[in-house]
Amino acid sequence: MKNLFALLFVSLLSLSTYAQETSAKIEFKEDTVDYGKIENGSNGVRTFTFTNTGNAPLVITNVKSSCGCTVPKKPTAPIAPGEKGEIEVKYDTKRTGFIRKTITVTSNATNVKNGVSYLKIKGEIKKIDNSSILEKKEEKTKSIMDQ
Repeated sequence: MKNLFALLFVSLLSLSTYAQETSAKIEFKEDTVDYGKIENGSNGVRTFTFTNTGNAPLVITNVKSSCGCTVPKKPTAPIAPGEKGEIEVKYDTKRTGFIRKTITVTSNATNVKNGVSYLKIKGEIKKIDNSSILEKKEEKTKSIMDQ
């Protein structure tokens, strides 16, 4: 009788271990990249690093931006459990002004709602001042004389 209970216990334990859910989970190092203040025409490439903290391969199925001025690039191969991956984002820095864009990442991750993660980029692209020091000095002198 004791052997029967022991066998039954081991069988149930084996079934529960076998039935354990496998899932991919995505954890980003940062969900926002701040470009800060950069000059027009500067390097616009930034990288979001993530880790698959689950126990199944993570597959990024789609990465899209809220605007055509931002081009994201997704990994092509699945990311194994415990491994890191990168999503590269390139912003067109020939556009001046403030940056506030969202990148939507769709994957098989179970720790985010409907497998969708949201990343953000922000910053400011400043216009390059091409005037010479002499021109700036002349403008300053003119404005003083106008007073």
